[in-house]
Amino acid sequence: MLAGALLSMLALETALLTHDFAMSYVDEVDSRATPLLFTITAAWSALGGSIVLWTLVLAGYTALVLRQVRGTEDRLGTGALGIMGVVGAFFFGLVTTVANPFQIVPNPPSDGPGPNPLLQDHILVAFHPPMLYLGYVGFTVPFAFAMSALLLRQGGVEWLRRTRRANLIAWSFLSGGLVLGAWWSYTVLGWGGYWSWDPVENAALIPWLVATAFIHSAVVQVKRGVLQAWNFVLVLATFALTILVPS
Repeated sequence: MLAGALLSMLALETALLTHDFAMSYVDEVDSRATPLLFTITAAWSALGGSIVLWTLVLAGYTALVLRQVRGTEDRLGTGALGIMGVVGAFFFGLVTTVANPFQIVPNPPSDGPGPNPLLQDHILVAFHPPMLYLGYVGFTVPFAFAMSALLLRQGGVEWLRRTRRANLIAWSFLSGGLVLGAWWSYTVLGWGGYWSWDPVENAALIPWLVATAFIHSAVVQVKRGVLQAWNFVLVLATFALTILVPS
């Protein structure tokens, strides 16, 4: 997964940097006049490239889980790895079908329109979207462990202990992405306030709120042994919202 995702992103960035307008994605988001930084960040300025970035982040998290599971008799971790594989197959499927950025244009133009003007006016475009994705995708880890625990009928707090660090890392990235997005929109775009901006970015607050509730509820279950069903609901809701909000 990781090798395939890295190869896909490398191919996409190479096509952008060489202005290969025969590729449909490059034809859609690139131009010869685009500055180098925004040529690079154009890789996640539209749907096809964003899905490639999503698969890359997901593959990275999957590789980290694999390092914990490999060579052990860890049924919970192995089940979680299988769930992450299924999620990965879904997103790789998007890259190769409905969101394929590598389609060939029959009669390629000599130049393209370039990225959206709002996505090539500030350096934060290089940090804000990747941080959001590191947050969104990171919650696949607790979701996978929760599903593994359910399928194996292993209740209790083991899956919560195993995912505590992943929860905090994903939550921190999502928080950072929200702060950068608010700063960008308020000081650069002039949209009239922290919450008077792009509704897609504004909606990113919703999974953050649910994830925050999950992190606090998990602490309660670990310490007091209550709220088990509620934690399963919260982690499933968080994962569902990380999929629905960006789309």
